[in-house]
Amino acid sequence: MKKLWIILLSFSLVVLGGCSLEPPEWAKPAKKDNLENIKIGLSISTLNNPFFVSLKDGVVKEAKKHNMETIVIDAQNDSAKQVNDVEDLLQKGVDVLLINPTDSSAISTAVQSANTLGIPVITLDRSADKGDVVTLVASDNVKGGQIAGDFIVDQLGEGAKVAELEGVPGASATRERGKGFHLTADKKLDVVAKQTAGFDRTKGLTVMENLLQGHPDIQAVFAHNDEMALGAIEAIASSGKDVLVIGFDGNEDAIKSVKSGQLTATVAQQPELIGELAVQAAGDTLKGKKVEKNIPAPLKMVTK
Repeated sequence: MKKLWIILLSFSLVVLGGCSLEPPEWAKPAKKDNLENIKIGLSISTLNNPFFVSLKDGVVKEAKKHNMETIVIDAQNDSAKQVNDVEDLLQKGVDVLLINPTDSSAISTAVQSANTLGIPVITLDRSADKGDVVTLVASDNVKGGQIAGDFIVDQLGEGAKVAELEGVPGASATRERGKGFHLTADKKLDVVAKQTAGFDRTKGLTVMENLLQGHPDIQAVFAHNDEMALGAIEAIASSGKDVLVIGFDGNEDAIKSVKSGQLTATVAQQPELIGELAVQAAGDTLKGKKVEKNIPAPLKMVTK
């Protein structure tokens, strides 16, 4: 029934709007002079990852500063559930949607539903392939991947044998971090294996165990996030090998691991800042102010 309600309402809005892809004027949100009592709908890809917990905290804290309400829903890394979650948020009458997509393609239908209803959409950390998004608030994932590749070259020299642990297939962060890494790796490193571990620590452990068996001469690993990197170092420790591991995110566990000398390095994002910037962009949008299509959050390499 929920999906049917969204489809019927979306269809009626398009018809009443003269068959235009733009929502009719009455469906567009009125400009807000005051942000009090604004309702933010936040859809997070997973709260089983410290990075996204920090991102959520940044949203909630910044919203509270402006007396805005935040409704948080955890998609649990299920793209179909996330689409349903966004439909639920639309029914609850949110004024603006903040979405951290599980899958950049799959979330497009939900973004388009929000567009038809005139609800502004802001994406965090990962983009949506289709639909009208006010802005993407994220680190420069391509640059971060290249930083990781350059770091391995600096530490081991050209031609080093490297494995790559990829994130969730379909996520923009997976594509972009991989793209940046290969800008350096394809020219200066020997990538002997790459395999997805779904941004998950347990999968990172299992995949790394298998990669070490098939490629015992691996000298370094680039993982698309810290959770996979932390799983990988467990597998490496059990094997007794000496392998450099570089993660991505800069979450609390990863920073501790770097300081203790286990994880070699992490390309650190600032997830709370991403959340804060997204809320600020939402406020500006609702006030009718112009917002840049991409809002970057700075990166930094963390080593011992």
